[in-house]
Amino acid sequence: MEIRELEAFLVLSEELHFGRAAERLYVSQGRVSQLLQTLERRIGGRLLERTSRRVALTPLGERLLADLRPAYDGLVGAVDNARAAAHGIEGVLRIGFSGVLLERLTRRVEAFQDRYPSCAVELVELPYADPFGAVRRREVDGAIVLSPVREPDLESGPPFSVEPLTLAVSRRHPYAGRPAVSAEELAGCALVAIAEPAPRYWREAQSPVRTPAGLPIPSGPVVSTFQEGLSAVAADRAAMLFCTTTAYYYGRTDITFVPVKGLPESSLVVVQARSGDDARVRAFSEIVTT
Repeated sequence: MEIRELEAFLVLSEELHFGRAAERLYVSQGRVSQLLQTLERRIGGRLLERTSRRVALTPLGERLLADLRPAYDGLVGAVDNARAAAHGIEGVLRIGFSGVLLERLTRRVEAFQDRYPSCAVELVELPYADPFGAVRRREVDGAIVLSPVREPDLESGPPFSVEPLTLAVSRRHPYAGRPAVSAEELAGCALVAIAEPAPRYWREAQSPVRTPAGLPIPSGPVVSTFQEGLSAVAADRAAMLFCTTTAYYYGRTDITFVPVKGLPESSLVVVQARSGDDARVRAFSEIVTT
């Protein structure tokens, strides 16, 4: 029996539409019909009823689907496990992150675990002011960090989770309650500065020192963590830039968030040591960025 016949039947049982099934299988509708007819001849009965208006499983088709689905899933899982072992995607994968692990990333971690059950993911929180240190010290295998990444000894995947920026200000701040502020208006408020050892280009990307037109932006307190920054904001000592989703997560009654127009969007990347070439990190990055 051809595995392609079984795949065609399973996809048809989900879609109940020959055109959509053909798109998923990357074949023509005629080929899908041919595969189904061949399977029906092997079995000796009709599996689907097809009219001009609908496609439906026959009782025999429903019985085959109930028996076939777990067996097929087990077969695919066995192949995936073998592939993962062949490429070294097993063991424990330690992934660093800073601040908050967004819901989308949590779902991607779950997707990675489903695809590579032999590789357990451990999430490690990193200091906001040291996005790259844990990767260099091999305390983590890879890290989810804010872009840009211009470190010669590190490599990063494509950007993902690209979001507009929003400005966190105290409820007492003049910008509180505004529908939005322009990037040039940042010259009128201090921004928290980020402590070392984060490199200067990275710190200034998250907390710019000039507006796009070149106006200087006042520097506020130097912070090492998100919580230190939020405390400075709540005390009305400075403002702080966040991506929209992170801002929503850190919502509190003494702080408000105002969208910023005219700044580049915030994005995340997965980074690893350039010399590491870890297949597990590459596989994780591929799933995160899909």
